[in-house]
This record gives sequence, C-alpha cells and structure tokens, in this order.
Amino acid sequence: MAKDPITVALTGMLPLVMIAGALLAAPAAALLLWLYRRAVLRGMSESRGGAAVSVAARSRMEAPRRTLEFLSLATNAAPAAAFRGAWRAALVYIAAGSAFAMTLTAVWLISTHDREIGPIKLLLLFWTFAWPAVLAVILVAAEDRARKFWIVAGYFAVYAALVVAAHARSPEATWKELALFWMIENGAPTVLLYLFLMRRIRSVGPLVLVFAVIALLGSQLALSFLGASDARMRAAVEIAGSVGFGGTGTFVATLLLGLIVFAVLGWLVLRWIGARYATKKLSDESLTIDAIFLLFSINASIDFVFEHWAWIAAGLVAFAAYKLVARLGFRLLPKVATPKRLLLLRVFALGARSEPLFDALRKQWLRGGSIAMIAGPDLVTSAVEPHEFLDFLAGHLGRTFIEDEVGIERRVAAIDPLPDPDGRYRITEFFCHDDTWQATLRRLVSGSDAVLMDLRSFSPSNQGCVYELGRLLDALDLKRVVFVTDKTTDRPFLEATLQELWSKLANESPNRLAAEPAARFMEVRGPTASEMQTLVAHFASA
Repeated sequence: MAKDPITVALTGMLPLVMIAGALLAAPAAALLLWLYRRAVLRGMSESRGGAAVSVAARSRMEAPRRTLEFLSLATNAAPAAAFRGAWRAALVYIAAGSAFAMTLTAVWLISTHDREIGPIKLLLLFWTFAWPAVLAVILVAAEDRARKFWIVAGYFAVYAALVVAAHARSPEATWKELALFWMIENGAPTVLLYLFLMRRIRSVGPLVLVFAVIALLGSQLALSFLGASDARMRAAVEIAGSVGFGGTGTFVATLLLGLIVFAVLGWLVLRWIGARYATKKLSDESLTIDAIFLLFSINASIDFVFEHWAWIAAGLVAFAAYKLVARLGFRLLPKVATPKRLLLLRVFALGARSEPLFDALRKQWLRGGSIAMIAGPDLVTSAVEPHEFLDFLAGHLGRTFIEDEVGIERRVAAIDPLPDPDGRYRITEFFCHDDTWQATLRRLVSGSDAVLMDLRSFSPSNQGCVYELGRLLDALDLKRVVFVTDKTTDRPFLEATLQELWSKLANESPNRLAAEPAARFMEVRGPTASEMQTLVAHFASA
C-alpha cells in the first residue's frame, strides 16, 4: 500500500537530518574545542598588563622537629555515604529509562495491532527499548573500563537469554531476526552517539548536535516547502532567475536560506540552554543524558511513522515519561548535609593522560561536593561548561580571566555551593594569566576541604608544581592532601623536594602541630574504580 506524502517526508527527512547532524557535529565540536583551547592558552600566557598580583609572604622559623613521613594508601576502602550518589543517580536513570522503555513497548503493541502478547515478547521489547538507560548508567557511574564492560555484558546476557526463550516459545522467531530488530531500534543512534560522546568532545557535543540538527532541519524544510506546490517552485525559479540563478543556483539558495534562518533559531536555542544552565535548571550531565534519550526517541518515532504519520509523537511521549520520572527521582534522593570542596592540581604536561582520572574522579566526587581547579591545557576542553563555551562563541572568553585580587575574590565568591537539580555539584575552573595563577592558587588552597594533586610525569622541569607543593605544606593539613603518582613520577626527586620544603615550613603551617606528619601517596594503574573509591574514602574520613 502506498504511503501518504507526510509519512514519506517524515521517514526520509528525519533520518537524513539526524544522521547528517551527528556526522557534522563530531568534527565541528572537535574544531571548536581546538579553537577554544588555543584561545585559553593564549590568555594563560599573557600577563594582566601591570604588576604581578601580590603573593602574601609567610614567616619562617627553624625546621620542624618531627620528620615528614611518606605513606601509601591501600585500595581497600569504600566511599562514605555522602559520596555514593553516582550509583543512586544511576538508579534514577534506570527508573526513568524503564518508563521510556515501557512507553515505547506499549506504543509498539498498539501501533502494530499485535494480539499475540506474551511475557517473553513484552520483556524482549522492553529490554530492547531500555538500551539508552544502559548508556546513561555508564556515563553517570561507571568509573573505569572494567565496570563499563560488565554493564554492557550484563545487558546483552539478559537479551541473549530472552532471545533463547523467545525462540523456544516460537521457533519462527530466529535469533537473526531478533538481533536485526535490536539493530534497527538501537544500532544507528548508538553509532551516532559514539561520535559526539567521545571523551574529547563530550563536553560540547550535545550543544553542537542540537545546533546542527536544527540548522539542517531548516534546509530540508525549505526544500519541502517549495516542493509541495508547483506554484511555489515557479515563483522561486522566477525570483532566482531575476538575479541570475539557474535551476542549480535556486536549489542551493533555497538550502542556504533555510539553513541560515534555522541557524539563527539554533543559536537562540543554545542561548536558552546556556541560560537554563546558568540558573541551575539543568546540569551538563543531565543535558548529555537528555540528548541520548531524545536521539533514541527520534529513531523510534521514525520506525513508528511507517504505521501512520501520527505516531511521530510516540518518541516525544516516551521522552516526556523519561523526564517526568527522572525529575521525580532526583527530588526524592537524599541531600548531602555538608558538601565538600575539592581542589584538583596536576602536572599540565600530562596532556590527555589527565582525562581518564579526571573523568573517574568527578563521577565519584561531584555527588558529594564541588571541584575547583586552575584551567590548564590538559583539561581545558574536558571541563568546559555550557556558558563558558557559549561565551567563547560570542567572543567574550576574555571576561572569564582573573586580572587582580578583586577578580580572585569575586570568582571564589561565585563558586556555587548548591547542587544542580540532579544532585550533582559543579566544577569551577579559574582562568588565570601568567602573573595571577600563584595568588589564585593560594586563595583556593585556603578555601578547600581537600586537595588531590596528580603528580604523574612529575620531574625537575615542573617548577610550577614545586611552588604548589610548598603552598600545600604551608597552608593545609596534609591529612587532607593526596598525591597521585605512577611509574612516570620521579619519586626520588618528589620526596627530596617535599623534604626540602618541609625544612622551610612556614610558621603558620597547621602541619607544625601534627603528631605524625605524613605525605600520602596513591600509585594509580588505571585509574580504577577501587582507586577512586579509596581516594574519596580517605578525604571523607580526613
């Protein structure tokens, strides 16, 4: 039976826009983040144009009588209750994903008029449509590759068991057909999500995807608008001909006009998202999870449209069910009584090696407190927030750099002490010029509950880190500090440096009163989930 024009348009336009948008979003996001990184590095290398920000001197006295010891943390502790929120959040997304899957399962049975409804078929449909919840759990709570692997393996083990049961009940339902069904429902959006959820571009991938899809939708709608009427096509050809365009020129001009008009709309949508983020209506993580479920919603809608064009709304209904349950679930989660502030320091020369540890750490920590850090070339594109990225696109990135002491205090005072609606605290980056980072560091150390210093690849060439080590010994109880190392750390030089700095300890240092002063090290191999749990457990107890 021939399909009506609306069905043909929807089943052709939506897949084209979705696929093309994702394919364009990935390289566009990578390019924009490269430009963003260059702009930040340029600002970091500049001075503020005047005298350097003053750094308060600290009085010195004779060397401490007690010797500084070196301890290693064993990876056998569990995080405190306040920092178990990642898996609680995962449970909320499982519940929300279940609502999403149940809605699509019901729509499938109604739209196809399937009367052979059995428990195995229901479970198979539900489990197929629940795949986005698996991706959400991985992004929210899985700290390392091992946990990601076991989550995915567990999902497919259940699916395989359901396939075996379905085949035993109905021999005509072959495993090839059921595997193909899963690929039709989940294959394309999974591949497309992989493009813009790669760690290198994940921070801005959803934003760029939204813009690309809206702009491309405009170009397709412009063609569909003209193609729906012979009179419109003739009018367009006449108008284009009056300025010297032929048939090809008219086609290209129509595409560009729709693209430009909807690109403006796309920019307004991005600004709206940025405003909602600034007013704590959403978090960067919830924005990414929403993009996942929305993409699967669109894909499901395209499938249902073949039954009737009105079923295009099915995916949006399922998405609304997901949002409703997620919002309710996060409201019911227990609140953190005393959120902690963690300062993250590291060797900037680590480059991309900083990202896995940072990614695992924020999953564990941000449900129990915030993270502050000085922007550096290693993590500047991983920690970028929506409003910072939009400021960069608008040419206002320079406003985020700290110029003087007043700017430091204003920026510290602006650290958000409250969680986002999903219970997740935020990461605050401090953008410093070459002559303002030391004063910023001292201010951050004095206002932090704990400090994690990543000293992998540490060597005598990292004099900035040597300065940071001195400030930590002078200003913060070493029980609240952990130094991360690995085989690339020059451990003899690190220990000699700490001993030298210890011999010059400031008079005001809280470590002078320590009965058993010790620097705590953790040698990481992954990082693994157990290593991150040990770090968080230590900070919670300290």
